[in-house]
Amino acid sequence: MPTVSAHVAQTLARHVDHVFGVMGNGNAHFLDALERSTDVTYTAMRHEAGGVVAADAHFRAGGRLAAATATYGAGFTNTLTALAEAVQAHVPLILVVGDEPTSGPRPWDVDQIALASAVGARTYTVRRADAAATTVIAVERTLSYRVPTVLAIPYDVAKLDAGEVPDASQTPAPHLPAPLAPATPFAAAAVDELARTLASARRPVLLAGRGAWLAGAGDALGRLADATGAITATTALGRGIFPRGEFDLGVTGGFGAEAAMELIGTADVAVVFGAGLNQFTMRFGQLFSPGTRVVQIDIAPAATHPHVGGFIRGDARLVAEVLLERLAHESPRERWLTPDDIAAARMRESGDPLAPDGRLDPRSVAVRIAELLESDPSTRDRVVVSDGGHFIGWANMYWPLASPDRMMMVGTAYQSIGLGFPSVPGAALAKPNATVVLSTGDGGGLMALADLESAVRVAGGRGLAVVWNDAAYGAEVNLYGLQGLAREPMLIPEVDFAGLAASVGARGVVVRSLADLDALAEWAAAPASDRPYLLLDCRISEEVIAPYQQEIIRVNS
Repeated sequence: MPTVSAHVAQTLARHVDHVFGVMGNGNAHFLDALERSTDVTYTAMRHEAGGVVAADAHFRAGGRLAAATATYGAGFTNTLTALAEAVQAHVPLILVVGDEPTSGPRPWDVDQIALASAVGARTYTVRRADAAATTVIAVERTLSYRVPTVLAIPYDVAKLDAGEVPDASQTPAPHLPAPLAPATPFAAAAVDELARTLASARRPVLLAGRGAWLAGAGDALGRLADATGAITATTALGRGIFPRGEFDLGVTGGFGAEAAMELIGTADVAVVFGAGLNQFTMRFGQLFSPGTRVVQIDIAPAATHPHVGGFIRGDARLVAEVLLERLAHESPRERWLTPDDIAAARMRESGDPLAPDGRLDPRSVAVRIAELLESDPSTRDRVVVSDGGHFIGWANMYWPLASPDRMMMVGTAYQSIGLGFPSVPGAALAKPNATVVLSTGDGGGLMALADLESAVRVAGGRGLAVVWNDAAYGAEVNLYGLQGLAREPMLIPEVDFAGLAASVGARGVVVRSLADLDALAEWAAAPASDRPYLLLDCRISEEVIAPYQQEIIRVNS
């Protein structure tokens, strides 16, 4: 007869097609059932955190739910940083874990429900009589609330006979809430007022974030910008959502060009769709001028920044479409900036080949990599995955993207590093025809080293890693080193990442000059099936500080 683990595996298989994880005592029966009785693809990772990160990246890149799995105890506690990141980034995934037996905890058990709750994840524990139904409840919660959910299988329950697995007709499908419409009289009045404000605005700006992309608002926002003559901008995770790039001032905050940010500050009306307006997006409160009327549209319960003067709770796409209806009688207006004005405002420092210390200037490296990525069709179709660290500015400032699902900053929500390499398998399986480009630092790269092998094995010739190797924890050097704190704890011996990559089957290239980057052009010219994973070990200077980091330094000095 099918076991409890089979009930979980077969029910979960109706909702996910990829599971990532590490096998152990607590999930062995679940993985056996997954392999024997479902068509789900299981991808082995080398660290339990990597399983959660891969499932997280799979959703961010492809928009489809995935699952992770780990054993009980130490296996589960290893997932906590990645679980906290997924909670704070509002990424749905299921984490299937073993748990203490129903007879009570053993000496090595911990209170896993309390630990998951501490980072914001709810746990559902399956039993012999309700394993399939509990699995559906967990799936429903994670999709409804856009949060990770833990599904726990007690050790002494995992292999119990549980009868025939209920078919889909016997187990209700997850019920997901409809997009939140501005349907109340107060919301409708607020939309009407905003339509009138936009109709009379002289310098309107539309700002969109990841929430607008998830709502499918791109087309409606493009038409709204055309109708109102608005200039557009995005958060880092909203890049590419507006269809007309020639009228887009780029990313707001420290990733943006200074002249472009100054133009945004001159707006008389700014309407924000699906963006949380954190301190970085808002330039620590300096993005808009006091004269800017800021209106936020979001599904959050209330405005998320004190500079917001009007708030409409609703789905970004639905609110944009209602605004278009209200403005239908208005004649389309010309933009208040020309494409040439915008192009000039978005110009950035291209850097020098070498910094004064003789190491590479990361800006010139980023510019050259962007040129090479754009020059070949195989790398033009790409997904960029960014780990956390000082270097996050370079990819976000210099590498163009086609749409928001082509950039993932895994770790940024929780301010974590070391989640880069395990993101690659999730993104690669979600976007099987794209090149997956990882941007990571040496500190985070070393922390995630267990899953370098996973990235090489899964992505193969469709994978490229750029390691910004400055032999230091750059963010700490830039902030605390400049304050006079001891530098020794901030430094890392210069690690040969190219050699590490070669040890697991990749091609590693040490990059000490811009000419060394020609290896990327050579690699891109070969068919993906004929080339290995490529890692570029870029020996960059710690003396060049990214503009976003300079903002942080100013605020904290």
